[in-house]
Amino acid sequence: MLSEHLFDRRGRRECHGRIKFDYLYAKNASVGQHVAMDLLVVVGTDQPPEHLAAKAHHILTVPVAEVAPALIAEIRARIPRHVAVFGPGAAPVAAKLRKAGLPTELHTDEDVSSRSDLSGVEVVPLTDRGPKMEVADSLLDLVGNTPMVRLDRMGRDLPCPLVAKLEILNPGGSVKDRPAMAMIQAAEQAGLLGPGSTIVEGTSGNTGVGLAIVAARRHYRCVFVMPDKMAAEKVALLRAYGAEVVLCPTAVAPDHPDSYYSVTARLTDEIPGAFHPDQYHNLENPASHFATTGPEIWRQSAGRVSHFVAGIGTGGTICGIARYLKSQNPDVQIVGADPEGSVYSGGSGRPYLVEGIGEDFWPTTYDPRLVDRVVMVSDTDSFLTARRLAVDEGILAGGSTGTAVWAALQLAPELRRDDVVIVLVPDSGRGYLSKLYNDEWMADHGFLKTSGHTVADLLQHKGGRLPGMIHLHPGETVRQAIAVMAEYDVSQVAVIQAEPPLAEAEVVGAVRERDLMQRALRDPEILERTVAEIMGLPLPSVGIGETVEIALQRLEMSPAVTVLDNGHPIGVVTRSDALAFLAQAGASREAR
Repeated sequence: MLSEHLFDRRGRRECHGRIKFDYLYAKNASVGQHVAMDLLVVVGTDQPPEHLAAKAHHILTVPVAEVAPALIAEIRARIPRHVAVFGPGAAPVAAKLRKAGLPTELHTDEDVSSRSDLSGVEVVPLTDRGPKMEVADSLLDLVGNTPMVRLDRMGRDLPCPLVAKLEILNPGGSVKDRPAMAMIQAAEQAGLLGPGSTIVEGTSGNTGVGLAIVAARRHYRCVFVMPDKMAAEKVALLRAYGAEVVLCPTAVAPDHPDSYYSVTARLTDEIPGAFHPDQYHNLENPASHFATTGPEIWRQSAGRVSHFVAGIGTGGTICGIARYLKSQNPDVQIVGADPEGSVYSGGSGRPYLVEGIGEDFWPTTYDPRLVDRVVMVSDTDSFLTARRLAVDEGILAGGSTGTAVWAALQLAPELRRDDVVIVLVPDSGRGYLSKLYNDEWMADHGFLKTSGHTVADLLQHKGGRLPGMIHLHPGETVRQAIAVMAEYDVSQVAVIQAEPPLAEAEVVGAVRERDLMQRALRDPEILERTVAEIMGLPLPSVGIGETVEIALQRLEMSPAVTVLDNGHPIGVVTRSDALAFLAQAGASREAR
């Protein structure tokens, strides 16, 4: 009998030198549940149709149309209620199984009405005999062939059409469904994935969803490794598919043991039967877009595409599409949209807030020869453009879509009336409702401004008495930290791992005068220790455009807060700064 939660167990063994059993348990099958097909006997090497294989609890492959006593004994041992037979030469096998007293079904489209030996065998047509329904056999059959739509409002200042390729309409909600399916299929054909395998992949979320969908159909276990900057919705989504998610710090170098690249490699080595698709170096990634997305764009645009714009992540999407489009017309311009800080547009890989695109290293799936230019786009332009796309066009897309659309709009001066600009919309905005579509999050990071007295006024009142961002580095000593605090007469200093201008993730801690005093009483040698050893958590943050009231609320919990302007830390406001501002504001009101 089947018990619950056996959906990810698969075993394989050789039987009598000729018969191969694949045990495939249906998800959440329970004791006593009605089963449409206990056993499917596949005769020969043909693969059974998806709808037939999906119904089988066990699949038995017989290389030739013979029925040996060992086969009968093997089947009887399972006490099957239904035995289905499929494949070339399936009819004589079905007849012999029925003669042996087994409840047998023959699945075929052949006319077997003249065979007297099939008496008692239920013949089931493989092909649905009713009027043809518009129904896919599997969710995987719905990957690709996504539509395109004009963005006439967003592109109102362009002399030519601006068209969006809506990859958000793939089953998993993103363009990554395409390479996910291709990488799994290639691995299965190469023997790298099989019964009991685990898929381990580093992903920003979308590739993980694509892999999870394919794995659900194939009954593989999934372990996904993600940077901790990803939206909570993405983590929850992957777990909803039954995947395990491991979070890693964003602001570490790619070769750091805690980076999500390193953790992915370690888990692949540690988990028995693990397969790492490695989207950054797997050439099935760009090949999937050369085979599908590129031809779709060419066909849907009637060959009129003159410019193709997409964000650059692994490089697989833009390069696969570019290779195909340029094979049809070498003059097609390929434009990469890249977050500020990413290596593709000349950055060092420093952290940015846009998710899913940009890198801090060069993947081998990216071929720079195929990209005619790369446009650097700030987090601010990415987020605000994405929000505008939702309001103007009714398309709720992620921040990386905002990056690509903003880059497309920068092409205006060079465009002609006969051009056609196609921009890729890689994923939906539903995975970012807690971030770029959340006004509070946007304000907290300094992307939105409010009216009245704001944190910007606090900084302005503070004036030029202090540098914008007094800071320490993790490798400096406590003695140096005390000297900095004394020089500027401050009681807390941010600890950063890079030089300004900073990304929020590069603020890794804070040194507080009160904590130092308590530590010094217990540890006389503290002066020679490093800041990294004694620092506390980073200061809370507040957006530069938020109200003074919100800053005061944060200051009730901490003696100081870091001020963010468009996602970048630019200064620190303390309780004394706020009190001085309030005192001056009160005096101004009294004077009036």
